[in-house]
Amino acid sequence: MLAFAFSGLYSVVDGLFIGRSIGDFGLAAVNFAYPLTVLIQGIGTGLGIGGAVGISIARGRRESEEEHKFLGNTIVLLLIACFTLTTVLFIFSAPLLRIFGAKDTTYIYAVEYIRVIILGATFQILANGLTPIIRNYGKAFLAMVSMILGFITNIVLDWLFIVKLGYGMKGAALATIIGQFVTMIPCLLFVIAKVKLMLPYHFRLLKKYIVNIVQTGLSPFGSAMAPYIVILIMNKYAFNYGGDEAVAAYAIVSYVMSFIQLLLQGIGDGSQPLMSYYYGNKEEKNVLKVRNLAYKFSATVAAVCVLAIVLLRKQIPVIFGASSKALPITVQILPIFALSFLLLAFLRITTSYFYATKNNGFSYILIYGEPVISFILLIFVLPRIFGLNGVWFTIPSTHLLLVISGFFLLLKEKSKQAKKAILSH
Repeated sequence: MLAFAFSGLYSVVDGLFIGRSIGDFGLAAVNFAYPLTVLIQGIGTGLGIGGAVGISIARGRRESEEEHKFLGNTIVLLLIACFTLTTVLFIFSAPLLRIFGAKDTTYIYAVEYIRVIILGATFQILANGLTPIIRNYGKAFLAMVSMILGFITNIVLDWLFIVKLGYGMKGAALATIIGQFVTMIPCLLFVIAKVKLMLPYHFRLLKKYIVNIVQTGLSPFGSAMAPYIVILIMNKYAFNYGGDEAVAAYAIVSYVMSFIQLLLQGIGDGSQPLMSYYYGNKEEKNVLKVRNLAYKFSATVAAVCVLAIVLLRKQIPVIFGASSKALPITVQILPIFALSFLLLAFLRITTSYFYATKNNGFSYILIYGEPVISFILLIFVLPRIFGLNGVWFTIPSTHLLLVISGFFLLLKEKSKQAKKAILSH
């Protein structure tokens, strides 16, 4: 959980320094550019967790050959992703930002920021891709320490590059990629030690493993990307109904939301190695014990976050350097978005449970149902009726619909397991 939390704090720290030194335009620029950053991180995380689930299940079954092939194929896929994403995004990032809705000064700042981020894409992909692998090898503490070291580096360099040296957006991006480089190094050293025990044929890409890794990885990739697809659309509607101040206010809210979403995702993915291991070892009762413990813990964390947001709603925009126009909007909408936290606690654990136990279809419904179906429908309808308030209430309404869907999917899963138990006796 803490590893994911620290990965989420990178953007929050950038937002703090940029908001206080550059202002609303800087905050809005990072908000427009951030979906591309998350695409880089999401592909690394998706491939890493996709491989890690296969590794854990193979370890649960005591199949060391399968374990090595999953590890080898995952490493090769991560390296291919590094080269491909760096090349493609460097060419197309500027026109993509135009499509996302960035204009004028905001566009210039966004391009300045994302170009540096893309040049360091390899560090981000490997840091996010190798962390779940070492966590599934029982090295959660190493994963956490790696993230903490990277995070501290990011804070120090943000202060140095933005405050002292005045590098602005480039400085924030440079601090981020150097922080990710620091996170990557311990993970890379651990994986190299594992690789020394493997043979060349373990790294041969085979369709069976590629399909398995990608199918499972689509769920964590979607969990990473879906909120930022939502951010893209929310930016456009916030601008249309409330102007630059509404976008700047939403940028602050999205920083807070991103951190809490990653915190809750961290609980789900922190429980994934155990659930996958027990699933591979056919210990269904232990799988459910781990899942239910994760539900309780995530609900507690979410409740604390809701309370903190409500109590600190006037201080948060000040910390981020919100303008006098953006500040009252931020104070108004923070409690609205806080309503989603308890719903997200349920959703993040449920999706992690489904992909940890190879029930990819159900996890796809919950993850991709948000940006593709529920959110699109609600963002089209609610603002037309309620104006800017309709834009803000779209998020909690979307999550409520997905929670209802999640309950039905869990009931279906329980029914399926009951039938399987009857047939096995």
